[in-house]
Amino acid sequence: MTAMSIHVPLPIPTNSHDAAPPSALPEKEQTLYDHVLEHFSATDYTLPNVNQEKAALTVDEKIWLSYECLLRYLRATNWNANAAIKRLEDTLKWRREFGIYDKITAEYLEPEAKDGKGFIFGYDTHGRPAIHLSPSKLSAEESPRTIQFIVWMVERAFDLMGPGVETLAVLADYADNTRNPSFGMVRTIVDIVQTHYPERLGLVLIAHLPWLLNTFFKLLMPFLDPFTRQKLVFNPVINENGVFRTTEDAEAWDADSTSRVFEPDQLIQEGWIGSQPFVYSHAVYWEALATLCEERRSRMVAAWHCIGGKVGTKEWEVKVAVRDETVQGNDRE
Repeated sequence: MTAMSIHVPLPIPTNSHDAAPPSALPEKEQTLYDHVLEHFSATDYTLPNVNQEKAALTVDEKIWLSYECLLRYLRATNWNANAAIKRLEDTLKWRREFGIYDKITAEYLEPEAKDGKGFIFGYDTHGRPAIHLSPSKLSAEESPRTIQFIVWMVERAFDLMGPGVETLAVLADYADNTRNPSFGMVRTIVDIVQTHYPERLGLVLIAHLPWLLNTFFKLLMPFLDPFTRQKLVFNPVINENGVFRTTEDAEAWDADSTSRVFEPDQLIQEGWIGSQPFVYSHAVYWEALATLCEERRSRMVAAWHCIGGKVGTKEWEVKVAVRDETVQGNDRE
């Protein structure tokens, strides 16, 4: 008997495999972190070179300036506190200009989503939410709304991260595809991710890539920093046991090993040989994803306020509070 198709995202794992609270920083790094934190925590802080009426940080921006976020930017600037501050302020301004908090909404982007070019489904073995992309459905012309759509999906993946998870996975399936999306558009997306989402990309699996399209990626490689480049896995091994980076990993795998990057129950059947009979049905999926993320964001905002509502609040504490609330709610049902 064929399993019925499912059209909604999988639930967020509540038992992240390697989830652990942030460890204490060495003294030198703690001093640098404190310098950045004090800069953004000042009661009279305003964003530089911004209209004074709008220069104060909003609640959403204070939530974004988490303990983990400040550390991501410090690591990305090789622990140069002043460079991290400058880069954080540049991203805060970019997020406003791009419309992260107001313009790029589910309603505005819905026309872009109808063909199923991108969706979030499943989690890898590190608990990273997976964004599925279909290159054949991405425009061959540079499309601002497609770029906005990709960024919106990235932001929603953050909503769906459990405690201790800071990075996402991307699964691009080139099956039955003989053309690439716009090179300019992909470069723009790469620039946005590398500039404004440091240390957020955990894994990129590019499956069924025909050799005819290798030139596209050869041209793209010079624009990728070494950190991004090492996240790419071309033509991973996909079999009934899951997804593996290499043939060696697949052959060495057994029930006790940790070499696979996706388990079958977190993968769709089409293209990834998973056990989930997922089929993208826009009428069902889009509302389900938007509602799931909206409800989870509102819970995280409430938890942030309860914890103290300050710049530098740990994402770990917010997510643990939401996870425990969810688990207790499920236990009562």
